Amino acid sequence: MAQFSTYGLRKAVCMHKIITLFSLFALVALSSFKAFDGIDEVISALRGGNATELSKYIDESVDITLPDKSDSYSKAQATVILRDFFSNNGVRSFDVKHKGDNAGSQFCIGTLNTNSGSYRTTIFMKTKNGKQVLKEIRFQAQ
Repeated sequence: MAQFSTYGLRKAVCMHKIITLFSLFALVALSSFKAFDGIDEVISALRGGNATELSKYIDESVDITLPDKSDSYSKAQATVILRDFFSNNGVRSFDVKHKGDNAGSQFCIGTLNTNSGSYRTTIFMKTKNGKQVLKEIRFQAQ
């Protein structure tokens, strides 16, 4: 009888290890998908013309191309520039034309519709420290 309970105990410990390893693997696998959520939030912020929400995804520096200027800006500068652009043009909507990913980077091409016209908009994001960050955004008048 003593051998049976030792065998049962070993079996229970082995099952516990298997369940723990499986749970850990599932957690890592599911958390890796979370890194690619950023592009959808950026699209949502564009649809609402919300520079504050958009700034949550801006990297330490970001390249911004507007119809009248193009440069690399700090996160704080970029937030001000985007806020001015959105408020001066009156964002109405953002229509996604194409969205994809490649080797940890994501991109989106769409049309930003404003009160002053439409802009072909291109977004480039990269994975940095397990999070998607905005590296480049372009607004080209159509």
